[in-house]
Amino acid sequence: MNELFTIAGHFIDPQTIAEITPLGNGLINDTFKIMVQGETQPRYVLQRINNAVFTDVEMLQSNIEAVTNHIRQKYERQGVKDINRRVLHFLKADTGKTYVVENEQYWRVMDFIADSYTYEAVTPEYAYYAGRSFGDFESLLTDLEAPIGEVIPDFHNIEFRLKQLEEAVADDPIGQMREVEVQKFVAKIREAADRMCLGERLYREGKLPKRICHCDTKVNNMLFDKDGNVLCIIDLDTVMPSFVFSDFGDFLRSAANTGAEDDPDLDNIHFNMEIYEAFTKGYLEGTASFLTPLEKELLPYAATLFPYMQAVRFLTDYINGNTYYKIRYATHNLVRTRAQWRLFEEAEACLPIMKSVLS
Repeated sequence: MNELFTIAGHFIDPQTIAEITPLGNGLINDTFKIMVQGETQPRYVLQRINNAVFTDVEMLQSNIEAVTNHIRQKYERQGVKDINRRVLHFLKADTGKTYVVENEQYWRVMDFIADSYTYEAVTPEYAYYAGRSFGDFESLLTDLEAPIGEVIPDFHNIEFRLKQLEEAVADDPIGQMREVEVQKFVAKIREAADRMCLGERLYREGKLPKRICHCDTKVNNMLFDKDGNVLCIIDLDTVMPSFVFSDFGDFLRSAANTGAEDDPDLDNIHFNMEIYEAFTKGYLEGTASFLTPLEKELLPYAATLFPYMQAVRFLTDYINGNTYYKIRYATHNLVRTRAQWRLFEEAEACLPIMKSVLS
């Protein structure tokens, strides 16, 4: 714990620190709250950046600084009140940067937003808030001129993910391709590949733009105040250029799934149209100022793309011997593949209804 005091001391006066204790249960970064002497609320958040996932921390923090500064300046011009609760603020260390390196680990400190709350439940109400908030977030960044790097290259590039699958199939490092079910999934994925790569083809043809997107759209990546109003978007590590499909489709992949991501009972898995309608309503309101007719038209495609892509990724990892995703049992990634493929089929079956909602 003394090490944490030393690290925090690069950002704030160490003599003022009363206590540093764990905060939350994030899967990627280790997070702590910093109590200041004489105060009952945490003042700051200390976070270790997982540089195994985010290998270019300089780019990562540069992206976040550019995005938060741009939003802050816009809010100031708009006369938005209580800006420090509406956009994240990262402190600069004694190095002049918003991170420090200690024992080959990367750390940062941000202001703690008091009296704020996150929610895990995905209801139509919160789905609408999420759609509106992430749409607004993208809208605020449409005129950002500062360069934003791709912190995880090809993160949501389906052609790249299919290439990874084909490499795994060819290498077959532990013999998983002997399984009939695996062979069938590979065949199904290949059969759907052409239509699912539509976005990448349109991009190469110059018909589809890339936007600055959040790329990890979940209800619990928003902070709410005590009255249920959205304060701000959080967890900005994955902000990078992408298609709007990333923010639209990835949210629905989890939020509109009536089952679990790894549900062994496929009868539990359906595509929840009530969540789709609520999220779409909010998202179209938030993106009204910039979304092109083609982007809008392809939103239902995005809702099918992400369960398809996740099925590809889970199957690839299963064939490779479970080297990427944490598993609880030997066939966990295969069970995940089944569940995501069922969601993909359910979403495709809902495409006519999804399109009618847009019109």
